[in-house]
Amino acid sequence: MCVTWTVRDNSGQLLAVVGGSRFEVGRKLLGNRYDAFRLQVSSSYREIFDRELRNVLKREDWQIVPLVRQRRTRGGKQREFYLSL
Repeated sequence: MCVTWTVRDNSGQLLAVVGGSRFEVGRKLLGNRYDAFRLQVSSSYREIFDRELRNVLKREDWQIVPLVRQRRTRGGKQREFYLSL
């Protein structure tokens, strides 16, 4: 099972923003202004990032949610299903 993250709006629709982590999706929402390495190593930098991301999510009434990718096979054909948790 592979987890991908995306954004869900207040009506339950998934936006076309995806990433391999919550940080990656957050950086895309904030215009990639934040350095990925510094987010991993600096708690004060991460606090600023989290505060700005929280404000954007609250203002737009969005949530960052995981998509679980499951592969199922039936009759020799492989199918992919995406489920929002």
